[in-house]
Amino acid sequence: MKLGRSDVVVSPLGFGGAVIGNLYRAVDEETALGAVDAAWDAGIRYFDTAPHYGLGLAERRLGSALAGRPRSELVVSTKVGRLLVPSPATADRRDAAGFDVPADHERVWDFSADGVRRSLEASLRRLGMDRVDLVLIHDPDDHWRQAVDEAYPALHELRAQGVVGAIGAGMNQWPMLERFATETDVDAVMLAGRYTLLEQSAAHTMLPACLRRNVSVLAAGVFNGGVLATDELDAEAMFDYSPAAPELRARVAGIAEVVHRHGASLPQVAMAFAGAHPAVASVVVGARSAAEVRRNAELFERPVPAEVWADLAEAGLPVIES
Repeated sequence: MKLGRSDVVVSPLGFGGAVIGNLYRAVDEETALGAVDAAWDAGIRYFDTAPHYGLGLAERRLGSALAGRPRSELVVSTKVGRLLVPSPATADRRDAAGFDVPADHERVWDFSADGVRRSLEASLRRLGMDRVDLVLIHDPDDHWRQAVDEAYPALHELRAQGVVGAIGAGMNQWPMLERFATETDVDAVMLAGRYTLLEQSAAHTMLPACLRRNVSVLAAGVFNGGVLATDELDAEAMFDYSPAAPELRARVAGIAEVVHRHGASLPQVAMAFAGAHPAVASVVVGARSAAEVRRNAELFERPVPAEVWADLAEAGLPVIES
């Protein structure tokens, strides 16, 4: 599907690069590159990453894994807003932002026009590419003014020059993404965790606004950090970067009971739910191994029995408002 009015076409299932940046725990190089290879073999052609993911590790690994692939057949997105600055004084520590990597760089917020260009240039070096197809303004929650007054015009200019094919923003919240969709001329927004089986807060006004404005939605975080990622609820299951609370685990168990009654899988239904919205162009899912990629791709292609949706609706699809 095309992103907004751009010519950038993404595959219905996308590969999220945070996990191969050692999110939560380390993934060895061979396993990480194997996950990207498996995504390609499964027909996935949209790959997302960011400097934030593993302090550049995810970009380096993605670029390495995609090297030699036909560039015209793949779509790569990265993000701007955090510059990576060398930090020798902390190199003997581990990164404090949830990635199992040495803290040899620090993230510096910068949504200025110069920061956008410097960030993109550094990303291209790490990726080993001469261009990316989509650039997203990353997590400008506390930086709206600079993001919209400086970062967005810089990306708008880069798009007009043909340096990038499409532009947008990516966040874990929907109100500011709705503002990007309605107050700027972005092509796409990446919405993480706010339109899932557990939470549909973005459905009320944001997703309709994207439809009206022809802004494509990239649905990320559809497993809400892991709690919807497996059929057996893990004792250490995460919800939005924190351990899942008992009441949330009970809600997931209730959904799973309905899903399993009809022979379906919880992650299958989670991906299908997000992907079914007409505003969504791609469901972006992370994976740390080839086996996880293959499982997700197979489940994504498997139709969900109509009875699942009917029974979930009858039970009242659980919603967390935020």
